[in-house]
Amino acid sequence: MAARGSGSADRKLAADLLEMTVMTTPFSKEVFVDFLSTSAASSVNTFQVAEHHRWDHQSVVGAVKSLQGVGAVTAEPQAHAGWKCTDEGLKVVQEGSPEAKVAADVTSNASTTQDEMISRLGKDIVQVGFGQAMKNGWIEQNNKQEKKAVGADGKKEKGPTPTFVITAAGASRVDETQQLLVSVSKHTYPDEKTLQALKKRKLIQQESTTGYVVTKLAEFESKARAQKAVAELTEQMMQTGSWAAANFKPLNFEAQGQPIPAGQLHPCLKVREHYRRIFFQMGFQEMPTNRFVESSFWNFDTLYQPQQHPARDAQDTFFCESPAEANQDLISADFFAETQKLHETGGYGSIGWRYPWSKAEALTTILRTHTTACTSRVLYKHAQKCKKLGKWKPMKCFSVDRVFRNETLDATHLAEFHQAEGFIADVGLTLGHLIGTLREFFKHIGITDLEFKPAYNPYTEPSMEIFGFHKGLNKVVEIGNSGMFRPEMIRPMGVPENVRVIAWGISLERPTMIQYGIDNIRDLVGERMDVNTLKVNPVCWFNEPDSDEEEEETVDPESNRV
Repeated sequence: MAARGSGSADRKLAADLLEMTVMTTPFSKEVFVDFLSTSAASSVNTFQVAEHHRWDHQSVVGAVKSLQGVGAVTAEPQAHAGWKCTDEGLKVVQEGSPEAKVAADVTSNASTTQDEMISRLGKDIVQVGFGQAMKNGWIEQNNKQEKKAVGADGKKEKGPTPTFVITAAGASRVDETQQLLVSVSKHTYPDEKTLQALKKRKLIQQESTTGYVVTKLAEFESKARAQKAVAELTEQMMQTGSWAAANFKPLNFEAQGQPIPAGQLHPCLKVREHYRRIFFQMGFQEMPTNRFVESSFWNFDTLYQPQQHPARDAQDTFFCESPAEANQDLISADFFAETQKLHETGGYGSIGWRYPWSKAEALTTILRTHTTACTSRVLYKHAQKCKKLGKWKPMKCFSVDRVFRNETLDATHLAEFHQAEGFIADVGLTLGHLIGTLREFFKHIGITDLEFKPAYNPYTEPSMEIFGFHKGLNKVVEIGNSGMFRPEMIRPMGVPENVRVIAWGISLERPTMIQYGIDNIRDLVGERMDVNTLKVNPVCWFNEPDSDEEEEETVDPESNRV
């Protein structure tokens, strides 16, 4: 019997030692494969395996995914709602609870006051731990039996400062809070009431993790212990010939390739394309804008802008040196003479500007200050075409292109910028049509907080400036100009008397600043711009133009171009 009992004890000791060895074996993928290989169970739970062997659960999950990748196992996800220690809870695990620290301090400093505890432990620890230590019965007040003295006036005087001593329970205390948090950190949880108490003290918080139910497949042994798969074929492998025996990873044809290092789209160009799409959706046709160099005649004179106007000075306009003069033969002689007459003596209900108009000034070449010069050309050609047809044909046109102003650079002004121009020519148009069109356009680009203020333009009456709210600057900024073309501008072109033309010009950069939250226009255009801003924008692909595109600047009713 004794021998049998001794053998039984030895077997139990051996089993315990084996259990301790298994539970304390450091984790590695090879150790995990050995465990699965010797396990009699068809499936194992990663949470249970990690807890039993005291392995990090994330390390186990990593090994499972690696085995799943080579087809050795299947892994079915399993959600697990649990608890984890907060930063404060982890501090308690390492250093002990505040109540234990208070009890230890009272043990070392008999008959101490609460203020003295604060000076030694700190206010935060004493505030939390003092009440809990009193609640646990670890400390008690030492002089609470002392009575307050009665003064001559019959009132009780202030009693002695309370002091505290350790109790028998405190002397043999066990830091249960620390022990509970150690268990929680190992995913072993107490009852719900205790968990809620720890949560109330902000020592633990709920967490949701994903584990896996792992099932071995038929070829587990061969695939799990196979040579590590090689991801890339290297030059060294080619030279040594080791590629022949290498185990390469299978190609994943579903994976996304690396981004193509193609050109990126500048935010201004992105907004420009957006503008064009909006105009096309609203039924507009696009005007040609391929003349950066323009004559003062089309840029100023046809717009009924006097030659003495400040905008025509060198302080606002870039003049060209070569060629310095435009070819008058390219301009209709009748229209040229009618424009001169209108400036000098007036017409169509106007007395004109009454000054000697200079042909030389009208033919000076400049960098166009606005795309309204393009509008003037297109409107004149369309009016002449309708005159031949004998009836007016309604027209809606737009352009988005570059213009130039000799301006001082600041947070909202550039010398070279983009302008979006649009006009509608039809019978019976009013200022209400203009406001409605502008609101509809800006609604598409997300600017709904618009303001319209009366303004003066030589070629429009009435005229309005357009303002939009800039969130970055926290103020309203000007984003465009608008109005109805004056008879002095459109009647010499051949536009009938009953036809009205509403028009507007809006900048491209300022709405782009509003949309992208940019405070300074120089951060959008120029050397100060961050190149990364371009890289986060998608590539812009342009369709090839048709080879049979007409050269004549007339309205094509079957297309979106003029």
